[in-house]
Amino acid sequence: MYIYDDLDRTLVNERVAEFRDQVARRLSGELTEDEFRPLRLMNGVYLQLHAYMLRTAIPYGTLSSAQMHMLAHVARRYDRGYGHFTTRQNIQYHWIKLEELPDAMADFASVGMHGMQTSGNCVRNITTDQWAGVAPDEIEDPRVWAELVRQHVTLHPEFSFLPRKFKIAVGTSGHDRAALAIHDLALRLHRNGAGEIGFEVMVGGGLGRTPFLAKTIKPFLHKRDVLSYVEAILRTYNEFGRRDNIYKARIKILVHELGAEAFAREVEAEWQNVKDGALALDPAAFADVASRFVYPAYERLGDDPPAVGEARRADHCFDAWMDNSVTNHKVPGYAIVTLSLKPEGGTPGDATAEQMDAIADLADRYSFGEIRVGHEQNLVLPHVAQRDLPELWRALDAIGVATPNIGLISDIISCPGLDYCSLANTRSIPIAREITRRFRDHDLARDLGRLHINISGCINACGHHHVGHIGILGVEKNGEEFYQITLGGKADEGAKLGALIGPAVPYAQVADVVEDIAAAYVELRARPDELFIDTVKRTGIEPFRERVYATR
Repeated sequence: MYIYDDLDRTLVNERVAEFRDQVARRLSGELTEDEFRPLRLMNGVYLQLHAYMLRTAIPYGTLSSAQMHMLAHVARRYDRGYGHFTTRQNIQYHWIKLEELPDAMADFASVGMHGMQTSGNCVRNITTDQWAGVAPDEIEDPRVWAELVRQHVTLHPEFSFLPRKFKIAVGTSGHDRAALAIHDLALRLHRNGAGEIGFEVMVGGGLGRTPFLAKTIKPFLHKRDVLSYVEAILRTYNEFGRRDNIYKARIKILVHELGAEAFAREVEAEWQNVKDGALALDPAAFADVASRFVYPAYERLGDDPPAVGEARRADHCFDAWMDNSVTNHKVPGYAIVTLSLKPEGGTPGDATAEQMDAIADLADRYSFGEIRVGHEQNLVLPHVAQRDLPELWRALDAIGVATPNIGLISDIISCPGLDYCSLANTRSIPIAREITRRFRDHDLARDLGRLHINISGCINACGHHHVGHIGILGVEKNGEEFYQITLGGKADEGAKLGALIGPAVPYAQVADVVEDIAAAYVELRARPDELFIDTVKRTGIEPFRERVYATR
């Protein structure tokens, strides 16, 4: 966990006081909604279909148990008893009254949380791997680097009014669990041929109506230069990014139109002006930030306690959960546990106040008081002693977050869609709910293996449908809801955009189409353990197209 200091707390408290005054002026009529809009957006407040929505940042997805209790309190006191965890490692509340927003923000500030830069044309919440600091395959804890960048760009006067929103992700593992390629800027820590550790810098990723995968503009950047190079990228974007057309304002369009090599040259020229100045990373400054990440006092434990093996043999449900939701930890005797927020018939990413309070208590008991949020809209307890797994499983099952579907067909990423969002033109949540009902049989889901479904209710692609193994995009046709289906997308280190299989299908047929695709996969796979994404790569989409449209 990162330990905030007096400067952090003062900054957050001052922002709450400032926003309280702005809300009072809006309620009195001194500010019109148009005048209030840029002020609320700077604090993560949107006006959705039915009410204001508050988005609160969870930097690099790390929460303390006290912060999770506060998430529950805000849901219970100011909203309708639940919150929605997003693909940006944020949480959203969809029903808060405008006059109560400052009080909710003050409550968040009391535990070091805020909504700054979760909206607007600025650098948004910086994300990373939900297993950061505990993953066996990582080079270093990426949260330290994410925090360094976060401190530099938060309320940075030069980057608070960029041409468009700007999203940064950091990864340090061989397997990409942070969806680096779909970000405006991605920093991937790796070793070069000489064994030195530095960053591969990728820019220009993003989805929406014009999807692109990020392109490498610097294969290796020394650690000392990370802040200066990020500054150079943001300055270049600020200078050349389109401000005359909202649809062409993202950095992905600039990189595409200039070309990655030309963009890299512009960045390099700008970087020469700043690389040896105050932004060259001082080892002492890095050490100060790193020292604020306090790691658990792990016990000396052995792997695979006998009691866990006995519990697995005695209970098929526990055994299935162990296979699906429990992952190796870098410390012997410990495990990483993923909590599913994708129950049958549920809204992906939603958690009730009661669940959040219970998870916070379980984190105190079993995970050194720490919780993580992943971009797949699930939660993680990152420090669980293996000996405690049977007892923890029973507690998680009792509150409905032990569904063994992590990475399977019902572990769906979905935006809120037309049920909440004023930008959406179709529903997403009912589609996700129906698919989870169709695939409620966990044995069937396990037989299908790793299979990611992503759903977006409009072209803005908040559900990341372009990089779903099965992507579902809602489109409006003559006042009716239709959905385009793509296959073969990936968001990991082999990132790829999915291919459209054919004409859009009506709302009532989407779950049927997913069933047809799953059935075709079972027939087409070369062997029982061939993954869905590998079958699509091997066969192409034509056999799936034929199956889906044979009777339509």
